[in-house]
Amino acid sequence: MQHYSMNLNLKVWRQRNANDNGHFENYEVENISSEMSFLEMIDVLNERLIAKGEDPIAFDHDCREGICGMCSMVIDGRPHGPWKGTTTCQLHMRAFKDGDTITVEPFRANAFPVIKDLMVNRGAFDRIIQAGGFVSVNTGNAVDGNAIPIEKDKADAAFAAAACIGCGACVAACKNASAMLFVSAKVSHLSLLPQGEPEKKQRVVNMIAQMDKEGFGSCTNTYACEAECPKEISVLNIARLNREFLHSSLSAD
Repeated sequence: MQHYSMNLNLKVWRQRNANDNGHFENYEVENISSEMSFLEMIDVLNERLIAKGEDPIAFDHDCREGICGMCSMVIDGRPHGPWKGTTTCQLHMRAFKDGDTITVEPFRANAFPVIKDLMVNRGAFDRIIQAGGFVSVNTGNAVDGNAIPIEKDKADAAFAAAACIGCGACVAACKNASAMLFVSAKVSHLSLLPQGEPEKKQRVVNMIAQMDKEGFGSCTNTYACEAECPKEISVLNIARLNREFLHSSLSAD
């Protein structure tokens, strides 16, 4: 693969806090390697801003391996950028070409208030998990992995749903800022397995109630969430969530 350098024009959203109106600022970055990750490019820009005595761009990051879901930003109108099934930290600069103008902004949703610049508060997801995204088990030694036989298709579906990293790209992609894909993934990976069965009915009711309380929008089946999800979580999980919610509502104890 050919390595090359490029000069880019960045339009970056700058916002001091949730109460600030915010604005775009233009930055020119030079000699950016095609093999840099997108976050490394932001690091280079921040080093230059600090050297000039300017305020660096605040952005979330942690593992930089596509696992933690922290590096959430909208790049040229798409959560996590132009590559499919990829987080921002896995996006490399070879996705762009010399002279490109790249627009970078935070995830936009009332439930995700801006902390500063490209950082948003996704505590709403944590509170949804606290409402029901768990199983109650006795403490002690871990049970043998093969102690409970599980059908392969159910195990595979649960594993695929559990791949969700809670980044919030589904919310940012949705015109309604709906969190249904996130909630459905968390409900699915628990409800498909025997360990999640005892709390199945109450879990879905509690998590949806908390989702509504946090101010997320409703799902209107545009499938933008699945298209932009870096872990390619299927919207079939939303159908499962709706079925379980209806069943739990009709069979409430």
